[in-house]
Amino acid sequence: MIGQGSWAGGGASSGAGGEGALLALIAAGRARSRAELADLSGLSRATVAQRLSVLLGSGLVDEADETMRSGGRPARLLRLNTTFALTLAADIGEERTHVALTTLDGTVLDGLTEAVDIRRGPVPALEFLLASFDALLARAGRSRRDVLGVGLSLPAPVDYARGRVVGPSVMTGWDDFDIRGWFADRFEAPLFAENDVNLLMLADYRRARRDARHLFYVKIGTGIGSGIVADGRIYRGAQGAAGDIGHIQFMRQPAPLCRCGKIGCVEARAAGWAIARDLRAEGIPAETARDVVALVRAGEPHAINLVRQSGRILGEVLANVVSILNPSRIVIGGTLAGVEEYLLSGVREMIYSRSLPLATRELEIAVSPPDPDAGIVGAALLVVEEATSPLNADDVVARYARAS
Repeated sequence: MIGQGSWAGGGASSGAGGEGALLALIAAGRARSRAELADLSGLSRATVAQRLSVLLGSGLVDEADETMRSGGRPARLLRLNTTFALTLAADIGEERTHVALTTLDGTVLDGLTEAVDIRRGPVPALEFLLASFDALLARAGRSRRDVLGVGLSLPAPVDYARGRVVGPSVMTGWDDFDIRGWFADRFEAPLFAENDVNLLMLADYRRARRDARHLFYVKIGTGIGSGIVADGRIYRGAQGAAGDIGHIQFMRQPAPLCRCGKIGCVEARAAGWAIARDLRAEGIPAETARDVVALVRAGEPHAINLVRQSGRILGEVLANVVSILNPSRIVIGGTLAGVEEYLLSGVREMIYSRSLPLATRELEIAVSPPDPDAGIVGAALLVVEEATSPLNADDVVARYARAS
């Protein structure tokens, strides 16, 4: 189990007779009927029926009235019951933190947003989260026992296996802090911390693009980050650093200084903060990516030109991504995606002019509309993905079957 904390008291295998394997297949959408469960698990239909009765009886799985076509009579659809537990999720931003109580499909039941200065270090921010989580549960009339897990979205590189921020980043004082260990001493549910871009990607992928097995997601706002879906799963690389295109360096001159301390980074040339910097140099007031978007929508020519230039720089990097990863979809999200007509023209120009026809023949380039709850939804879905994984599903069955 990656998360510190346990669903079954100590994280040991529940010995629940294999119900967890069936739960994992259903939650992942791989098996939607009893026949598909039998085919994928290799179990007899009688054994599947016996083990499925445990999942149905404990409320972990629903057998819907909706049916699907099969070789014989229509089969009733199996699906995860997204109300058998709750998640607590937090989207920690550079200026504000959004905290929410959600169902297992990411539906926000209640939430609150506060200005939290993450530069004060991890302990004050985590104490705020802990108090906020308890307040949300109290308002809903629920207890910590109802929480399947906790998901955190962080605006920094994250070593996912260890659940720790790895600097340099905007999260001053968080570098290598044991977030899970601190939380486990104070809250019983497992906690999962992830980079914000991966969670924005997860929310977009699960809600809008599950048919795309290979996807590359780019967030371009104040900064630039990206995430990778490979064969239907988040690809993080060896230490969780996969997809950090914002700090690929272009050494052609001029090579501006980046926030990370290097020179010539893609972010220092094309991100919202860099565009705002260049606008100020022209005497045009702009501080944030939102200011840039407002200027573009107002028809300010310098802002329009810089956004188009940003698209070409981003497209130059993405042409290399297409050649290396061969995704079927590239999705652009973030604040600057709000002026897609100017940004995407440069992206498409560079990708299609620099990539081989085979790599772009079926490539789709799309925009993910801005959604203030996307980080929360991604954090909640991450908890469910981990809880119902083959590694952890038996523990979840043991806990909830015992409680039913």
